[in-house]
Parts: sequence; structure tokens; C-alpha cells
Amino acid sequence: MTDEIENPPVGHEVIQSYLRTIDTSPGVYRMLDTESRVLYVGKARNLRARVSNYARPTGHSARIARMIANTASMMFLTTKTETEALLLEQNLIKQLKPKFNVLLRDDKSFPNILVTAEHEFPQIKKHRGAKKEKGDYYGPFASAGAVNRTLNQLQRVFLLRDCSNAMFESRTRPCLQHQIKRCSAPCVGKISAQDYRQTVKDAQRFLSGKTTDIQARLAQEMNAASEEMEFERAAALRDRIKALTQVQTAQGINPKGVEDADIIGLHLEGGQACVQVFFIRANQNWGNHDYYPRVGADVDAAEVLEAFIGQFYDQRDPPRQLILSNEIENPDLMADALSGKIGRKVELLVPKRGEKAELVDGALRNARESLARKLAETATQTKLLQGLVDAFDLPKPPERIEVYDNSHIQGTNAVGAMIVAGPDGMMKNQYRKFNIRGDDLTPGDDFGMMKEVLQRRFKRLIKEDPERKEGHWPDLLLIDGGAGQVSAVASIMQEFGVEDIPMIGVAKGVDRDAGKEEFHRVGKRPMALRHNDPVLYFVQRLRDEAHRFAIGTHRAKRAKAVGATPLDDVPGVGAGRKRALLAHFGSAKAVGRANLSDLKAVEGVSDALAETIYGYFHERG
Repeated sequence: MTDEIENPPVGHEVIQSYLRTIDTSPGVYRMLDTESRVLYVGKARNLRARVSNYARPTGHSARIARMIANTASMMFLTTKTETEALLLEQNLIKQLKPKFNVLLRDDKSFPNILVTAEHEFPQIKKHRGAKKEKGDYYGPFASAGAVNRTLNQLQRVFLLRDCSNAMFESRTRPCLQHQIKRCSAPCVGKISAQDYRQTVKDAQRFLSGKTTDIQARLAQEMNAASEEMEFERAAALRDRIKALTQVQTAQGINPKGVEDADIIGLHLEGGQACVQVFFIRANQNWGNHDYYPRVGADVDAAEVLEAFIGQFYDQRDPPRQLILSNEIENPDLMADALSGKIGRKVELLVPKRGEKAELVDGALRNARESLARKLAETATQTKLLQGLVDAFDLPKPPERIEVYDNSHIQGTNAVGAMIVAGPDGMMKNQYRKFNIRGDDLTPGDDFGMMKEVLQRRFKRLIKEDPERKEGHWPDLLLIDGGAGQVSAVASIMQEFGVEDIPMIGVAKGVDRDAGKEEFHRVGKRPMALRHNDPVLYFVQRLRDEAHRFAIGTHRAKRAKAVGATPLDDVPGVGAGRKRALLAHFGSAKAVGRANLSDLKAVEGVSDALAETIYGYFHERG
């Protein structure tokens, strides 16, 4: 009995035992190992038929055979349709990250351009995340750089404001953007509300791909202004036409026959995969992004591409067409699932000739070149990780390196920062920031700040992953600092019982010159690496990345603090009412001095809220 508990049965016989209890319904199945970790999530039109395939002792690929050999139990969930099963399968894969599934690892959101709607003079800006703010969204763009380039073009052509509403309300004279002809300065009345709304409409038409009629209308307005001898206005219109022409020339690579599509190219090589996605919206190329899904050595292109599409569009709205380099296993099923999600038809195409095929060829070329660079970088990274082992006597090449740094100005707006690196380079989705909370810390106490950051980090690790099975625990800690910081961190590690994790302090050497760093470890004398050692450059890059991230986080916190007002702490006053109050009174100080009747006169402020605001400021004295 004891042996059976310690060594539970695994393999195809276990899977075969489930055939008696499942029917022919569509659904999702999970295969689990002896420790109940999910090995694989799959969907089926007929659960019994699909599971019976795994119950056969032979005829499987090497990957599937390994999976079956590790299977100790299974879980099933039936659905009404196979489409529901497909959607549920992709959700579970993203949540559970099973070992034997194709997994999309980089799943960040993409930026959009937002034209706001709740202001007389709409703002145009970059937006990332949930679309909660009212206005018109255009995107997605492949990167922040692609958005910034487009915003720059829009400002040159349409002179729309990009300043915040608070800054807009506070202006008394035009800003630099107006001086360099990037804004029409609606904040100080340089353009009427009617004319500004027309330029907003033109910008929206531009983002929708309708540029020809804009140019024709601007030319008519320029000629009319010239005939009426309004030469300054005619010159301004001429400059806008010229800027628009330059934009159209720069966008010569845009497809003419593809209005709204994602071009998806897959390249497989040596058990690695790269998927290249080009975003085409309004006949304009809005950039591309490469992905490296986790795959096995014996997966085929159809399985990889279907898994990628299912996971990629799980939280994103698909365009009208997906133009693919390869067929997928269930194209009709995927099209139905995506169409149902968005509420309109979505087509999946694998073109053989014409412009669409040329676009796919371009995506494939980029995927092939990107994967070649990635494989070269991975080989270099592997050598560097082995170099860390040799230089610092580590037990094994680290899979996860955590690097810590602090940033503050004389103790104010203090933040801690953690960056993460591994075999594939920087793992930016794992970066974390820590707002330093310690009320008892002396301003500028770097040791105390580092101790607080590490305390919070290890407390969370012990709570969320006490068995160290989820891959969240570091194999190496790098601390920006010398013997003092190392000693402080060592005491924290001892407190939490995690003294088995190697830790190195990186301190600037003589004259604080890069290249003369000293490395500190617990119980060992400080050491240095030779000036041209690649491992030294690697550690410097890690430290500099942590420093960059810490400074950026600190600046963002400081900027937020600078923009803060006492109104932020008044119950019931959100961003909209705060703007209304500042616009009405001019400053938070004036709001605090206002009498009750003046507060009640502000649009959007109820009598009850006016009394709350009045009481808040007057009770404070």
C-alpha cells in the first residue's frame, strides 16, 4: 500500500482508465503529473476519441510520448461547442503555462493613439491599457516608437495639442510646441473651437487612411486664403500640405489592397520559433513585433501558429483579416471563435500570390532574421552565464538573476528597483518597483532601503512559492553596493532562511571608474575582474540596467508628487472634478479659500460635495 502511494501509476494505462467515464462531448482536458502539476491542456471535438489516442502505447512523437509517460491523472471540462472549447483551452494555457504546450511568453499590451472626447479642444496622446477614457482609439501600434513617430507627424500636419488638461487650463501664453509649429495654441485662443474641431476631424481621417481628400481640401483653402490676401494663413496651409506630402512619401511601403489586417509569419528552426506580426490599419503599416513562443523540437507549424493566434487574441481585438504564412489545424473553428469575440467576421487567409503573399514573404524574412539574431544572442548569453559560474564559484549557471538598486534625492521620493535577467536576456515583464515605506528610515539611508526591499521581496516569495517550484526564486542576487549593502542583505537572507542563494555586491572601484569595480561576497575578500573580461561587461550592463530602471521609476514618482495638490485627498473629488475646480478657481489654494456658495457654483460639484470640500479645508485650519 505504501509503495503505491509513493509511486502512483503513470502512462497510457492511467489515461486508458478514464475512457470509461468520459463521453463524446466537446471539451477541454488537462494531463497532470504525480505532483498534480499540469503537463498539457488540449481541446477536443470528441473527448473520448481524443483521449483514446493518448491511451495507445505506441505511435506518438517523442514529445507526446514523454508527456504520456509523465501523466498520472487527468481532468475534464465539457463545453457546448468546440468553439467554446478552443477559447477555454487558450485561457487555461495562458493561466497554467503547461510544460508541453506551445506558449506565448511575451504578452504585453500594445499602445494606441487616443483622441479625447471630453474637452472642447480634444487632446491627442499615446494610450496603453484598458480603453476606459472616452474618445476615439486608433491602433494597435507595434511599439511606443511607432506611436511617437505617428504623433509627431500628426502634430506637424494638424497642429493638435498633446498637453494635459491641467496644463492647458493653466497656460497664459503659447508654449514651445506652438513656437516650433507643432501646435495651434488653442489654450490662448490662437484658433477657434470650430477650426480646431475641423483639424481634429482631419487627423482622424488621416488615421483612417483617408489622406487624399484632406490634401485637396487644404489646397482649396490655401487658394481661397491667397485670393483674399490672407497670405499668413495661406503660408500656414502651404506648410501643412508640404508636411502631409512628406508623410505620404515616407509611407510609400504601405499596402494598397490591404486595409485592416495582421500579417503573421512563422519561422521554425532547431526547436525554436519566431512569429513576426505586422499591423496594417487603414492601409498603413503601423509597425511590427517579433515573438518567440516556447515550442518543442517536434511540433509542426500548424500547431504553433494556431496556439499563437489563440493566445495572442485572447485579450486583443483581432482585425478583419489575419494573413498567415501557414495553414493552421482548425482554421474554420478559429475564425468562428474570433468572429464571435469581436462581433463581426474575421477571415484567416494563406495567400499564394499577389500583394498579400508579398507581405507574408516580408514577415517571413523578418522572422527568419530575428530568430537567427536571437539564437546568436542566446549562445552568447549562455557563455556569459557560464562565465559567472567560473568567476564567482557559483554552483550552476543561473536561470534567474535579480539585480537591485535604489534611487532618491536626499531621501525624498525613494524607490527600490529590481530587474531580472536569464538565459534569454533581460526579462522586462519580471521587473518590479518598490515604493520605500519605512517611516523610521533616516533620509538617504541606502542600507535601510535595501533591507526593506529585500524583506518585502522574500516575504512575497515565501508566501507565493514556498516550495520554489514556480521559477520565481532567484539563482543569483546582484546588489548595487559594497560591503555594507552586502552585510545588510545577508542579514535579511538569514532572517528568512534563504542563505543558499549566492549574492554579490557590485561596488565602484578606485575613482568610481567603470572597469575598476570591486565585487563583495559574504565571508570572502573583495575581488576584481580583469579590465577586458566579458563577464565584467555583462555585470556592468546588468547594474546599469537596474540603475536606469530605478532612476526612471524615481523620476515618475517625483513628477507625480510635483503634480499633486491638496485636492487629491478630498473625499469624492476625482480627476474630473479636480480639473473643474482648478479651471474655475485657478489653483488649489484658491479652492481652499473659496466660500461655500462659490464652490456650489462649479459645474459638476453638488451641494453635498461643496460642503465636503469646504469642511476639508476649513477644518484643516
